[in-house]
Amino acid sequence: MSEERDSERRDEEGLLESAPGIARLAVGAGLRTVRWAAETSLRTGGKLIGVDLVSENGARPPEETAEVAPSPPPGESEAAQPRSLRERGAALLELSSDVDYEEEFHPAYERILSQLAPDEARILRLLATRGAQPAVDVRASKSLGIGSEMVAPGLNMIGAEAGCRYLDRVPAYLNNLYRLGLIWFSREPLEDPLDYQVLEAQPDVIEAKRKGGRAKTVRRSIMLTPFGEDFCRVCLPLA
Repeated sequence: MSEERDSERRDEEGLLESAPGIARLAVGAGLRTVRWAAETSLRTGGKLIGVDLVSENGARPPEETAEVAPSPPPGESEAAQPRSLRERGAALLELSSDVDYEEEFHPAYERILSQLAPDEARILRLLATRGAQPAVDVRASKSLGIGSEMVAPGLNMIGAEAGCRYLDRVPAYLNNLYRLGLIWFSREPLEDPLDYQVLEAQPDVIEAKRKGGRAKTVRRSIMLTPFGEDFCRVCLPLA
């Protein structure tokens, strides 16, 4: 390679010496342009075939970076991918008018299953098979007997009744189920007052009433939403 470059350099010098004045400068500029174009072509061709070319001083040319657009999922062309939320909505409306399209279950159910703890599945099964469960708020009267303040909200026996392994996590479980739209914290009490007798005799309820001084219980209930009922029917073995 070095012998070829020496030969090219000698040829250039011979041409330059034979050309007078301004013509010599023009010839030199032209030769440099030709050499630059040739080296650029070689480097580009080397990148295309996966070969790194080394310059005269032994340094590798800097790599050029280019942004590559992400390819569509397998079996799906770019034209088939919705490009906006509005187009996705239009696709749903089109499916809703297709009499041959069948949807076995709500598409959110798969995602919801991945966001449930095992104990939460037990809670859902309890609510699905035994119905709404009692809950109580413990509230203490304010001074002068005007109004009340919360001491302990939503005390219940759902964790024990469902057989949960981590009873201390039941409040977080219930919050997650509420977030997913599966349960509802109702302000309405259950019809049978006997459902509250065992709950109001539990140590945590008694302790909250003692802590609040002149405290009382306000009866509530926790139940499945219609969405939660359908989820349990489709996704959980209830037999």
